[in-house]
Amino acid sequence: MHEYGNGSSFEEALIDENGHAKSTNHGWTTVVYPKRQRKQVKEANSADFDKVKSNGDGKSIFQSLELHGEERRRRAEEQRAAAASALSAGESNGKIAASDEDSEEEAANQSGAANGEEKKVKQKKPKKPKVTVAEAAAKIDPSNLADFLAEITASYEKQAYVQLMRFADYFARAFSSVNSAQFPLNKILKESTVAKLAEIPLCYIPEAVSKTSADWINQQPTEELNKFSLWAFRSVLEDIGTQGGHKGSKQAAQPVAVKTKVALFVVLAMVLRRRPDILLQLSPTIKGEAQIQVQDRLPMIVWSIAQVCEVDLVIGMSTWVQILLPLAVGKTSTPLSRDLTLQLIESCILENTKARPILLNGAIRKGERVVPPSALNLLMQAAFPLDSARTKGTERFVAIYPFLKELALTGSHRSKATRPVAQQLLPLMATAISEENPGLTNEASGVFIWCLTQNSDCYKQWEKLHIEHIKASTIILEKLSAEWKNNVSKLSPLEDLKRTLKSLRSKNQHALEGEDGDARFQASVKASDKYCKILLGRLSRTAACLKATTITALLILLIAFFVTLALPSLESGDLKKRALEFSRSFSS
Repeated sequence: MHEYGNGSSFEEALIDENGHAKSTNHGWTTVVYPKRQRKQVKEANSADFDKVKSNGDGKSIFQSLELHGEERRRRAEEQRAAAASALSAGESNGKIAASDEDSEEEAANQSGAANGEEKKVKQKKPKKPKVTVAEAAAKIDPSNLADFLAEITASYEKQAYVQLMRFADYFARAFSSVNSAQFPLNKILKESTVAKLAEIPLCYIPEAVSKTSADWINQQPTEELNKFSLWAFRSVLEDIGTQGGHKGSKQAAQPVAVKTKVALFVVLAMVLRRRPDILLQLSPTIKGEAQIQVQDRLPMIVWSIAQVCEVDLVIGMSTWVQILLPLAVGKTSTPLSRDLTLQLIESCILENTKARPILLNGAIRKGERVVPPSALNLLMQAAFPLDSARTKGTERFVAIYPFLKELALTGSHRSKATRPVAQQLLPLMATAISEENPGLTNEASGVFIWCLTQNSDCYKQWEKLHIEHIKASTIILEKLSAEWKNNVSKLSPLEDLKRTLKSLRSKNQHALEGEDGDARFQASVKASDKYCKILLGRLSRTAACLKATTITALLILLIAFFVTLALPSLESGDLKKRALEFSRSFSS
């Protein structure tokens, strides 16, 4: 067997697949060992494999796998290229899968898109019609409103607050079609002039609707109106803040419940126009809340006071003084607060030709001043600042100051109306005089002397403040001495002044004897004592002159009496004429 060579075809012909020997034509039988034969075949196959590897033909074993992988990669590249071209042309919105099964489905989808199948286009919703406040208000039927008010009055007879809420709800339904673009309240409040704000929103409401609403509002109890108005005021402020939003936040783009905001705005305007005293009663609360977020709340406050000024100038001035003036003059004031505050009094109050007589007649309301002493002090600080502290609003404060000062000091000489004002003003003026501000010092000195002319108790106040405010006291004494002729008639009776001057001299002597005062203090005390002496000398001369004048007047009367007895023939008219001429020549 071995002589035919390793793995010859002859040997293979003698052995079948099962390792059994086949018969030959020669009748010979060949002994075969199957186990050894299988081992030899395995070794032969292994040798053939090594031979193939050594000849560089090993790739044929994995050729089918590699060809299959190449095919898969080629198809994947084609699918990606087709997907990119379809996406750029807008012809396909499908996704391409990486598997072979998905690729066939994706190819079908792409071929369908390439065949021109159209995408479904969403139909646009019809836009709602734009409705303004005036158009919505014009649709309100006054008779329907009257019936509604009668119905809720009967249904909620003892629940006034519920009635007011239902009243607001009626207008919320009426303005339900108004959107923020047609009524941008935040923009209106911040960009409109004060004169224009006074007209909004009632300029859009029919007169019949306003009158029906106002008559019904007038029947509501004050306490419930106060509660409702404060709630409406705060709600509008909250809506304004929501409408404004924050830059970069998603909430800025979200719609606001405009119908509620418009309704509350309209109803609040109706309440303030019909019952302006409501705002005056709410002033302390609004003033306290205005200290927080002043810039956001200020336009709404100005609008509220402007509504009141349209119907009651006295209450409008009172609320302006109580709420706005401190915001415009205090340390936290801003150009915006000063401008809006001055705009309101200039356009809504002082430009009204009837304002001056109305305000002077109502300067004292229920025992309280429309412009109290504290407000006059603030106005004085704003109108007479240091040169370095002057602003664009200073000249505007100077323009309104004389009239507001007149309101603060108006009243009969030494009357019940002026006496308490003088006592409150005098300490404030002493403090103002002490500041290193020539303009303010001159103005405050004049008001200080006015206080002395109105109330004798102010002299006692002066005595108590003398040493503490020695500089201010010295300035007052100097001014009295320099303007003696103008002030002497106003200061009568002069006994109060004379007693006070003696008391001041006594205090000066005690201060000079002490060792605690510095050089400037000692100099002020000496100057004060000098003017006290001058004024006491003038008081003595004035008293002598008054005494001589009194005696002269008595002599004139006696002479006229005797002339009447001695010349009975003269007519009474001629007698009076000659007596008058005689008295004039005598006095001259």
